Amino acid sequence: MKVILLKEVKGMGKEGDLVNSKDGYARNYLIPRNMAIEATSENLRKWEEAKKQEAAKKKQELEEANALKERLEKLTVEVKAKGGSGGRLFGSITSQDIAAALKEQHGVDIDKRKIEMKDNIKNAGATEVDLKLYPEVSAKLKVNVVTI
Repeated sequence: MKVILLKEVKGMGKEGDLVNSKDGYARNYLIPRNMAIEATSENLRKWEEAKKQEAAKKKQELEEANALKERLEKLTVEVKAKGGSGGRLFGSITSQDIAAALKEQHGVDIDKRKIEMKDNIKNAGATEVDLKLYPEVSAKLKVNVVTI
């Protein structure tokens, strides 16, 4: 019996997959627990329409991420911090500081978890940080640290 999974079922597939199942397992376990529905022509039509909408949504999100990448790679963010001689900072610049400066200076709201830094910035000067905008889209942002 073909069924469309409504939830992830271990050993069968993920949510939204069309899979073959044994009749008894589908009728006595999957369908009563709202884990799957039978793949009738009506349900298959709805499933295909949902897949098309999901693909269109993902394509639009990818295009938006690429546009944001183009915009971010042209920007430079300036972060001010207290520092001593030799350009060494008294503290460090974190991803949260960079996200706040980006929003304040350029009006771009990026979640601090999308800013990937191996370590916090501890020296004044220009640095590039990676931004993970979408699973396949990464951007490089120029950060200029100025001591005050």
